[in-house]
Amino acid sequence: MLEVKELYFRHQHAKDMILKGIKFQIDAGQITTILGPNGSGKTTLFKCIAGLWNFQKGEVLYKKQNITRLSYAQRAKIFAVVPQDHEPPFPYSVFDVVLMGRTSYVGVFSSPGKNDYEKVKEALSLVGIEHLKHIPYTKISGGERQLTLIARALAQSTPVMLLDEPTSHLDFRNQIVVLRKVKEITRERGLRVMMTLHDPNLAMLFSDEVVVINGGSVVCTGSPEVVITEDTMKKVYGIEVSLIPWKGTRVVCPRIEG
Repeated sequence: MLEVKELYFRHQHAKDMILKGIKFQIDAGQITTILGPNGSGKTTLFKCIAGLWNFQKGEVLYKKQNITRLSYAQRAKIFAVVPQDHEPPFPYSVFDVVLMGRTSYVGVFSSPGKNDYEKVKEALSLVGIEHLKHIPYTKISGGERQLTLIARALAQSTPVMLLDEPTSHLDFRNQIVVLRKVKEITRERGLRVMMTLHDPNLAMLFSDEVVVINGGSVVCTGSPEVVITEDTMKKVYGIEVSLIPWKGTRVVCPRIEG
């Protein structure tokens, strides 16, 4: 289990807290989505959990172990991070980008071994992009880049995967392709996945649990059906919506007047 307990964060020299007592947990085989508008604290929370930023108060625990007490190498064997944007300084091949996920397993003066290459091949196959392995990462589409970064995270062989806005910059089709693959892999590998999203419809379709945040605080937590309501959407996004039943789920539709 991954637990986030009473997390508080503010930037150095700032007076106001950006995160205020955030708490939730993620079980194996589960996708938990952090949902909220721009400026609500989603990316800040992501960076705190990933260990990129130091929070002032609270704990992030994996199997009751405080991750802030671990080295970066130890954290890299627990958390695999899929960032919102990634611009490599060199046109590495897709294969080499995925191979970078094995860094924490390779010694400082060593080279990747047979097992590392097998993990890369397995990850490429799992996300269905083996045919791209020799193509420069800078020459593939946005959706293919996201799948490459997910493959890199899988090659890292961690129990927890963190994805920051995995659908940003993607067209409608690729949003579905990427999130469907994330859900499939989560189930197959029993991963604990946290992702941040803007879109309540995507959260409804691909989440097991949703943590709605606004102004750095948790508004509500629970299954998508429980927390994504007309009242919650009005409170968080400031717009009127209707929830329309559709094939066992619901679609969030804004009410457009005139």
